[in-house]
Amino acid sequence: MEREKLGSRLGFILISAGCAIGIGNVWRFPTVAAQNGGGLFVIIYLLFLAIFGVPIMTMEFSMGRAAQKSPVKLYQQLEKPGHKWHIHGYVSLAGNVLLMMFYTSVTGWMLQYFIYMLTGKFDGIKTSVEVSGVYTEMLANPWMLLVFMAIVVVFGFLVCSFNMQKGLEKVTKVMMLALLALIFVLVIRSFTLEGAGEGLSFYLLPNFERVKEIGLLNIIVAAMNQSFFTLSLGMGSMAIFGSFINKDRALMGESVTISVLDTVVAISSGLIIFPAFFTYMKTDGLSTAEVLSQTAGPGLIFETLPNIFVNMPAGRFWGALFFLFLTFAAFSTILAVFQNILSCTQDLFGWSKKKSCLIDGIALFLLSIPCVLGFNVWSGFQPFGAGSGVLDLEDFIVSNIILPAGSLIFVIFCTNKFGWGFDKFMEEANQGKGLKVQKWMKVYMRFILPVITGALLIYGIVAKFLPQ
Repeated sequence: MEREKLGSRLGFILISAGCAIGIGNVWRFPTVAAQNGGGLFVIIYLLFLAIFGVPIMTMEFSMGRAAQKSPVKLYQQLEKPGHKWHIHGYVSLAGNVLLMMFYTSVTGWMLQYFIYMLTGKFDGIKTSVEVSGVYTEMLANPWMLLVFMAIVVVFGFLVCSFNMQKGLEKVTKVMMLALLALIFVLVIRSFTLEGAGEGLSFYLLPNFERVKEIGLLNIIVAAMNQSFFTLSLGMGSMAIFGSFINKDRALMGESVTISVLDTVVAISSGLIIFPAFFTYMKTDGLSTAEVLSQTAGPGLIFETLPNIFVNMPAGRFWGALFFLFLTFAAFSTILAVFQNILSCTQDLFGWSKKKSCLIDGIALFLLSIPCVLGFNVWSGFQPFGAGSGVLDLEDFIVSNIILPAGSLIFVIFCTNKFGWGFDKFMEEANQGKGLKVQKWMKVYMRFILPVITGALLIYGIVAKFLPQ
């Protein structure tokens, strides 16, 4: 079976960036930045993105391009005879599936809220209690959640069922360019709000009182953690797209470009949120950081922000644009990871693309049902205590275990002789024009990068069970 190829460098960059850019950029980055000293956090985050995220992304791309296989089969092409690195390929596939088991539901929420805003669901609502009631009502209805989750699954696999250049690449280009256009419009709008100056100062200027209160070490760890998770590294989501491109461009330069796009979206989400927050949000005497800590994650998107839009002139219009932006961001990840899953099952079983789409689509719909039921029928299942559920368990396994452990394996495999080896990795990564891996980076990538990755793995597991 001849391997499909992406039609252009732009397609590769936008699809890879779409995989990295997700709802976590919007509901996690601004909150973490605000809680950890504002501008100082952003600076430290950018530093770690450069020294941590870019090298590992380059490794994933290089392995995929060298092997010309999906994550579940690429190790067999690169590992030495008798070695067992390929076991991680199956873990990578499991990680992609597990991610989609809850990401499909959350993407359905984005789509549902876009429709809510577009059709005037929040018209006439003025209190935060009523706004929160809409979110609670949505989660309590398993049938409606199932419908929107199914729409996401069907649409995603439908796009992936076509020829890659006419399906995945074409649709992702449109969505990503539309996403960037929406960001531009929303940022300009936020800059015109009365509270823009106060909001941007809070977000971008270092808050040394906050730094002293939290501790510089905790801020460094938070920035390192965010730089790692923002690119979704460690389960082959980037390796698959490396297998679809030619050798015209050196891969470290491509990794930098994609990381920049991901960072632009993450930082821009704060440029949209904080001016509106300081203009329209009622804090009831609490500090902004305290309000954000209470509404972090889904609460920020589905309760705090709708509460802002209902008090904003033309809020229905701006709210619809914002949730359309979120829907595009979420769908770009859905399409990229679906393609990864499809490629793995095709390599494993030799199925045609159409057959893989049908079987994978049915399987993923069924596997996504527990997350839907976790907010209503199975709400009594609380693995991490009150307020947690199926989504939290699935997210913990992916974010705290599979991603950092997978990244650690990629790093060791690419930098040691008992794996693929640094010389072979550098040779593949440096083929083509653009920024290249340098020999002097070997010491850092072989000895320091694994320590950082391993420390994040341990920290992510231990911190989950420490008293808050």
